[in-house]
Amino acid sequence: MDNTPKGNRLHIALMGRTNVGKSSLLNLMLGQDIAITSPVAGTTTDVVEKAMELLPIGPVLFLDTAGLDDVSELSGARLKKTAKIFDRADVIILVVEPDTWTKYEDTVLAKSQKRKIPILIVVNKIDLHQPSPDWLKMITEKTGLVLTVSCSDEKQRQNYLETLKQQLLEKAPADFVGTPSLIGDLIPPGGFAVLVVPIDLEAPKGRLILPQVQTIRDILDNDAAAIVVKERELAAALANLKNPPAIVVTDSQAILKVDADVPKNIPLTTFSILFARQKSDLAVMAAGAAAIENLKPGDRILIAEACSHHALEDDIGRVKIPRWLRQYVGGDLQMDISAGRDYPDDLKNYKLILHCGGCMMNRREMLNRVRKAQEAGVPIVNYGVAISFLQGVIKRSLAPFPSALEAFENKLKE
Repeated sequence: MDNTPKGNRLHIALMGRTNVGKSSLLNLMLGQDIAITSPVAGTTTDVVEKAMELLPIGPVLFLDTAGLDDVSELSGARLKKTAKIFDRADVIILVVEPDTWTKYEDTVLAKSQKRKIPILIVVNKIDLHQPSPDWLKMITEKTGLVLTVSCSDEKQRQNYLETLKQQLLEKAPADFVGTPSLIGDLIPPGGFAVLVVPIDLEAPKGRLILPQVQTIRDILDNDAAAIVVKERELAAALANLKNPPAIVVTDSQAILKVDADVPKNIPLTTFSILFARQKSDLAVMAAGAAAIENLKPGDRILIAEACSHHALEDDIGRVKIPRWLRQYVGGDLQMDISAGRDYPDDLKNYKLILHCGGCMMNRREMLNRVRKAQEAGVPIVNYGVAISFLQGVIKRSLAPFPSALEAFENKLKE
């Protein structure tokens, strides 16, 4: 559980006005002093992340945010980061003080309801002031679930924690609990998949990259087997198999060679496409690939990456895909890069958004990025889907996912 990637954890955001005790609540829940607490307003200057195992829920990531009513010198930057948490949160815990409900709490409630993010209310500081029955009834009617706590009462920590876990289980969104399978549903129990894993500059020494590791784990979790080969050994490996695999999955950059080596009767797709299905909306991404057909020289493109990393000499997102796109459209394109959490607020001037697989993000954040693109009227496509299109094999790589293939073909007809 300690090694579960952040993107696979339930993201729980702690929000509230300054000094209501968000950081104190985080420390109480964790049983250790992770977040700095102080009676001075504005102590939390940035989003504090803390991963933990919260059984029976599983791996979670707490996000402790700056106060909503921060008026300090740096409040603008702090509040901007807090606002972006709505794009990441699977559940929001709104921390309040007894008998106090202001426009700030109403704002959080309204934004969470608009985004359909489940929200819990935790009333802190009950050791200083007991909330009135009428006030408790009012806030309970707003959200359905309310927990009253005193963060200074460590003896009650386990009781508070058990109640919170039950409320989180009740409120946890279905798209977290029922996240689409990565690959397990494509392989029958006892079956096997062949995974094509090139070893290049982007592969960390002595290890595989995260999407490959997660795919292997999902195969094992679904009582199937994985055969892992490099692209040069694929043809020989397939020839030596007694039975054909249920599916072949390859790194997108090797899709053209792998397509030539894998018999047409064996399903074929890419790691990146698998992640597009699990982390976002594959049908939307497939339709976005069709938009490449309409690009013209001079168009502005956004390359969006979920993680920040040092770009390598032949980086897939910043070098290879832009080069293939320029070759496809027959001219230069304007390329903007956003990495990590720096996803632009204004997308309307882009003709296309190219997004990585999102293995470092949770499903909600990826879906929010898709939603923002749709609201701006901008097509969005996943790296792997785009590469399959540019290499001329998209219909085959989408064939295991009929609804996505249909979305692509329908968009081409428009």
